[in-house]
Amino acid sequence: MDASTNKAGKKAKRKSRHIIRKLFIFLLIMALLAGGGWIAYQSLKAEYTVTYQPYTASIGTISNALSFNGTLQARHAESYYADSEGTVRTVYAKAGDKVEEGDKLLRLSNGQTVTAGFDGTVNVLELAVGDSVAAGDELCHLVDFTHMKTSIRVDEYDINSVHVGDAIRVTTTANDKTFDSTIRAINHTSSSTGSVAYYTATAYVDVEGEVYPGMQVTVTLPQEEAANVVILKMNAISFDEDNQAFVYVKDENDEVQKKYITTGVSNGSYTEIKEGLQDGDVVYAEVKKETTNGVTSLLGGLFGQNQFMGGAGTMPGGQGGPGGGFSFDPSNMPDFGSGGGFPGGNGGNSGGKGNGNRSNGSGGGRQ
Repeated sequence: MDASTNKAGKKAKRKSRHIIRKLFIFLLIMALLAGGGWIAYQSLKAEYTVTYQPYTASIGTISNALSFNGTLQARHAESYYADSEGTVRTVYAKAGDKVEEGDKLLRLSNGQTVTAGFDGTVNVLELAVGDSVAAGDELCHLVDFTHMKTSIRVDEYDINSVHVGDAIRVTTTANDKTFDSTIRAINHTSSSTGSVAYYTATAYVDVEGEVYPGMQVTVTLPQEEAANVVILKMNAISFDEDNQAFVYVKDENDEVQKKYITTGVSNGSYTEIKEGLQDGDVVYAEVKKETTNGVTSLLGGLFGQNQFMGGAGTMPGGQGGPGGGFSFDPSNMPDFGSGGGFPGGNGGNSGGKGNGNRSNGSGGGRQ
């Protein structure tokens, strides 16, 4: 074996040892990363504590209902007009007066006398004695503000649950006044919006107070009702994998235990309890409360200052600084040193800006 062959063999062995050493370093770094991730995961798993919120069962009445939006309309409203040219001779009522059917409202020089066609309120009457009017001029406007109606749109999914004669409750949006009524008529000829068919139901509503045509209302149609029963807040009820309802109660040792119940009518806020609880029983619901549990400091220590494996080296895309970096190519693995940032120094993932080498540099990034 000549000297050159021996030299080449020694060089190959040194290179092999060098590669193995770098590979060992790489695996060590990966193990450290995996260990840090496992610690963070375990910390995150324990990031909350469980407490119990008490709720008390009580006696009450509960119901659920269909709900629709509508608008109030006057059932009786009429304007009166001049038959021919003339002047106002007599005014018998003024705006705001309540009148009965047949009452005189005003008289013109042409002999026309305007009388109320129904019981109502004079809504508009702005003429005075001596004012001139032309044929067709509006003389006054009469409205019945007591007997109104509302129409609601019922979609095809709910129409079979709405019937003529059904009791409803009409509530004004603006001033929260509520009036009872019934469904008077349903138009089963549909109108469509997109792919859904709608039908119109009409109800007559007797109102009082400051309620006027055009006001928005909510119409509710009760579906189920349970009166004077045990009720419980929905937040207190849980369900198992078989969708069976249960609550948590405390035993004689003050330990929390699961207790199954039977539910009935629900309105989304409260539920009827048919079996399992009585008036005054206290139950508990789980409440999970977040805790820091050292996670913030753990993750901050690893990444909060953008540091990785020593010195002031930064995460990808930052300014390279003292601190060991690495490459995923075992044949080109960096050694530990005081220089070189995490892969991707000042130049990002395409290579950091720096003049150090991979063993003792002061700014080298990814190759």
